[in-house]
Amino acid sequence: MKADAWVLHAGEDPRNPKRAALVRETIEIPALGDDDVLAEPLYGCFEGNMGHALERRPVDICRQRGEPKVVIGNAGVVRVLECGKGVTTVSPGQKAIIFCNGVWDEWGYPKKIFAFDAPGTMGCLATKMKLGQYNVIPLADDTRHALAAWAAFSLRYITAWSNWELAFGVFRLQVPWARMPQPNVWGWGGGVTLGTLDLARRHGCRTVMLSAKDRRLETIAKLGITPIDRRKFGTISYDEERFGADEAYREGYKRAEAAFLEEVKRVTKGQMVQIFVDYVGAPVYRATLKALAREGVITTAGWKEGMKLWNLRASECIERHQHIHTHYARYPQGLMAVAYAEANGWMPIPDERIFTFDEIPELAENYLSDRVDCFPCFSINPA
Repeated sequence: MKADAWVLHAGEDPRNPKRAALVRETIEIPALGDDDVLAEPLYGCFEGNMGHALERRPVDICRQRGEPKVVIGNAGVVRVLECGKGVTTVSPGQKAIIFCNGVWDEWGYPKKIFAFDAPGTMGCLATKMKLGQYNVIPLADDTRHALAAWAAFSLRYITAWSNWELAFGVFRLQVPWARMPQPNVWGWGGGVTLGTLDLARRHGCRTVMLSAKDRRLETIAKLGITPIDRRKFGTISYDEERFGADEAYREGYKRAEAAFLEEVKRVTKGQMVQIFVDYVGAPVYRATLKALAREGVITTAGWKEGMKLWNLRASECIERHQHIHTHYARYPQGLMAVAYAEANGWMPIPDERIFTFDEIPELAENYLSDRVDCFPCFSINPA
């Protein structure tokens, strides 16, 4: 069986990786095994891992997988067409979201991600795709939520569910509900951060999200989270080498950091931040740690800017700070997240423009140039 697809090819020089362009090709869909599902993608959402794949950072995933070309795209909604004889999770005709574990460990957590670094997997940038039966979670036939919203939900909100479950649980092991019923939860990042903060809000927390984008600040406010424009602080982006060598930069950064911390004190009435959701990384890590209260939690499941971090272990021990790191979720967590979202309306707000399948290269360029909001979605087949 053949399909129309946007394909990522391996780079020519692994020592000098260059940004890739997606190529439209006809591909062959492998035969289904007993536990496989054939589906037609309806909507997808452009994700951070897709940007990493196109920029070939930190790796060229084609070369890592040992494959000459790969179809990416691991957040979306599909319509099930056929099922192998061993499939029990979905049935033909059902709509389902993509669950993107590609290689599991013994506890069910992902070691590699479907349609990214998991060998032999293909994503939703194609008119048909093959998935394993645990790569799909069925939606209610009468779901009251838009399919594009479910596409945005599938990777980011399930990531948020697993990360929040652990981060909030760890905080509650240290600080009981009766002593602090409304902890302050702040965050920087994009769609996963937004989903986590919306979940925190629904758990009774006081939530704040920082952004430098006007459209994102509007989206944050629509979800009932307090938006703060980080631009008002100045350049709150820490570069250790530049901080040591450039006096003007150093003084500017110190002013920005002081203004940020003063705002944290003001908004939290001196309590500081109990849980800080940080999907940015190194540029904001210093300020994040300073904003964190005693017994506070810093939590992440991603590494958008800066994978290497440094802290003083003695200080972190004395402050009883907990550093939480997660990577997507277990399948049962995905089922719980979908059920909760359907019942309670915990859903993302897709960007206003839904790109067509023909416009995928334009969407990719917009994403890589930071010209999208939180949830840039695209359509593939008619719903």
